[in-house]
Amino acid sequence: MGGFRVIAMAEETANEVRATRKSPGYGHPVHAETADGPWPCRVCLERKEPRGERRLLFTYDAFRGVEELPLPGPVYVHEEACRRFQGDNRFPDDLRRVPLTFNAYGRGRQLRAQEAVTDGRVEPVIAALLARADVDYLHLRHRSAGCYLARIERAG
Repeated sequence: MGGFRVIAMAEETANEVRATRKSPGYGHPVHAETADGPWPCRVCLERKEPRGERRLLFTYDAFRGVEELPLPGPVYVHEEACRRFQGDNRFPDDLRRVPLTFNAYGRGRQLRAQEAVTDGRVEPVIAALLARADVDYLHLRHRSAGCYLARIERAG
């Protein structure tokens, strides 16, 4: 399998949201709450159980900095700063327990393929999608909720 890199939301983006309490690029107000169920933070990509954890919900463009046309949707981050997931050839363990959809995109936000993974075996799917010549990157989404989790690109 070729190498891959999981790209979580930038700490700078989350820190901007924490400081301004506004969604980047949109200015929508951020919603702060105590989690009432398990959820993955888009920065550290850890799936948190609700133990009084505070989180922020805001509008985020999953194509920000990658494509011209936006695709905004709701995402969560920790209310307090956390360390960004670093994922060269490593998939976040916590996300293996989440039903996932891999959207394979070509430049210009062209959806080329879509694959579901519900058993945690993500590497074969990532390898097959990134092996396609017409695919430039993948979006990882929560299969049940539909929300954006992270981007995956070829390493190197």
